[in-house]
Amino acid sequence: MLVIVILNDIIKENISLCFERMNAMSNTMITTIGLIIPLAGTVLGAAMVFFLKGEMNPKVQKALLGFASGVMIAASVWSLLIPAIDMTAEQGGIVWLPCSVGFLLGTGFLLLLDTIIPHLHVDAGKPEGRKSTFSKSLMLVLAVTLHNIPEGMAVGVVFAGSSASNINITGASAFALAIGIAIQNFPEGAIISMPLLSTGISKRRAFSYGFLSGIVEPIGALLTIILTSHIMPVLPYILSFAAGAMIYVVIEELIPEAQSGTHSNIGTIGTAIGFTLMMILDIALG
Repeated sequence: MLVIVILNDIIKENISLCFERMNAMSNTMITTIGLIIPLAGTVLGAAMVFFLKGEMNPKVQKALLGFASGVMIAASVWSLLIPAIDMTAEQGGIVWLPCSVGFLLGTGFLLLLDTIIPHLHVDAGKPEGRKSTFSKSLMLVLAVTLHNIPEGMAVGVVFAGSSASNINITGASAFALAIGIAIQNFPEGAIISMPLLSTGISKRRAFSYGFLSGIVEPIGALLTIILTSHIMPVLPYILSFAAGAMIYVVIEELIPEAQSGTHSNIGTIGTAIGFTLMMILDIALG
């Protein structure tokens, strides 16, 4: 217990020092760094295609999918829904209304994209969405791109809130979300780039596809920041919208893939670890 307390104090001290240095930087520079962090996780994960041989071990893939699920669930609760509820309470509104409406709209938005955009999940027998003549590799990339849209929105809306003087979202909590998303993007980048090799494309091209699937995050985050800056009073709705979109991805895509076939308990353990890590990040940095 004493060791944990000491480590906690060291972490807080180093975090405070980092943010003292960051205070000297402009808001634009800080936000830019925050938006790039999740993309870096995807790029590093996609780069594993140069170091790993053959297809990814199914057990490892289940663990990574479960881990990503846990991170996204915890981020949706601590980084998005709870701040939305607190913000509504401070504004004197109906506390449950924005988070409920925003959450359902976010879920519906991803459902719409899932229905319209042709995509193919790893190990899936047939593509989903509208019929198209897209190649298998392109539809695999589109499937991961769908995952990254709500993640980019989540990072963007939190950084938009942290830059506003009248919103109780700290820069530390915004960076906690960005770091958490980056951590879960690492396995996602590897999971998309490795199966692409089985389609017959080169390692360099597989890496490029992995990178392109992640570039939607900073773009989506930037667009969300621009939108939010003009409609700050509805920020609780946008926070909840991003949470609903992320939870849709977790329930519709990640958890079923992590639980399919044998050794489903590996995915469950991964989910617990991912949830705990993101929870610690958000509480420690928030």
